[in-house]
Amino acid sequence: MKLWQGRFEEDSDPVFEKMNRSLGIDAVLLEVDIRASRAHARALLGCRILSQDEWKAIDQGLEQILSEYTPEQVKATPYEDIHTFVEATLALKIGPAALKLHTGRSRNDQVATDFRLFVRKAIGLVLADLEALQLALIECGARHSDVIIPAYTHLRRAQPIRWSHYCLAFVEMFGRDCERLEQSLGRVDILPLGSGAVAGSNFPLDREAIARELGFAKVSANSLDATSDRDFVLEFLCNAAILMTHASRLAEDWIIYSTEEFGFLELSEKVTSGSSLMPQKKNPDGFELIRAKAGMTAGLLAGFLSVMKGLPTGYNKDLQEDKEALLKAFENVRLSLSVLRLSVRTAVLKTDRTEKAAADSFMGATDLADFLVMKGVPFRTAHEIVGRAVREAIEQHKQLNEIDLSAYSEFFSELPGDYLTPENIVNRKSHSPSLP
Repeated sequence: MKLWQGRFEEDSDPVFEKMNRSLGIDAVLLEVDIRASRAHARALLGCRILSQDEWKAIDQGLEQILSEYTPEQVKATPYEDIHTFVEATLALKIGPAALKLHTGRSRNDQVATDFRLFVRKAIGLVLADLEALQLALIECGARHSDVIIPAYTHLRRAQPIRWSHYCLAFVEMFGRDCERLEQSLGRVDILPLGSGAVAGSNFPLDREAIARELGFAKVSANSLDATSDRDFVLEFLCNAAILMTHASRLAEDWIIYSTEEFGFLELSEKVTSGSSLMPQKKNPDGFELIRAKAGMTAGLLAGFLSVMKGLPTGYNKDLQEDKEALLKAFENVRLSLSVLRLSVRTAVLKTDRTEKAAADSFMGATDLADFLVMKGVPFRTAHEIVGRAVREAIEQHKQLNEIDLSAYSEFFSELPGDYLTPENIVNRKSHSPSLP
């Protein structure tokens, strides 16, 4: 069965059938397609296209289909897409009344409605995943709130910070991801149903009632835009790509921190794998796959942007590609966030290594310059003085706190002996020191 076969005399070529068929992708829309169809049937009842008995048969038949089939079972059927499957299966169950269901509706506004329902739910699931990861990071920081590590710029030791400060940096990043997703909900939460193929419907469907039943905040204002708009897909892909960039940055950090050279972290065996040749290996495959999926997700955004940028106004079959792109991005995001959350909760912070790294007194060079500034020395002059002291320490193979700093400035004779300890350097950042 095809919903459009009346105008055609010949069967489609199998090669075209393979290209045109989308059921393997859009079967996941089974639940939302049935929800939207039930709402549409109620609207048809309201404008007297359906009798009470016909509406009841359709509503019960749709509910029965949902209870009998899973998306995986639907994929095994021979139909073109999820809409054809539902309509054909309904006809087998209830007979001629099913043939009235598509009155005043096109697959164009039908799929736009289905996909908005799906994306709205997807955003809610990703938000829950993000909040769970944020909580795991907060807990990880709290467990080691007294641990100090080097902060890095250009992957070189810069200044000491607390481990909790590091963890909260990613809480902030993922918090912005939450904000973007929440803000996008308002642009997803618009009902296209009732827009028909492109120009609206000839039947007085109560679109406001349909919107209330499906939980949409408002109805679309322009049928031409409503059926061809996929901004909400692009926005989800964009938000997913940014989110995955943050996930990849965290993964990259922990790949580095768990190397033997750094040794800050011991990753759980739950999220690592071994080598088929080298028995000693413990590889951070979970993080590496997150890093790869971040790149692939960015590619999905670029790909669908390229699909959209050349389309003439109105619905085009190119838009069928929206579901594969979004569903893959959705899968990448949820899987990556789950692995990150598990990794954060099970990793062991090796405080002996972090303590040794944090004791590098060269990371206090800025504090020495600021000390001179507070004594009235211009910052550029102070920077030059401390730079010369750094050079001497390096040449003598000593730490910065092991050389005679008073040789570079008379003010350094007033420097407290514990001025360059990691704890004091970090603590000074928690408030604004008073100028002399």
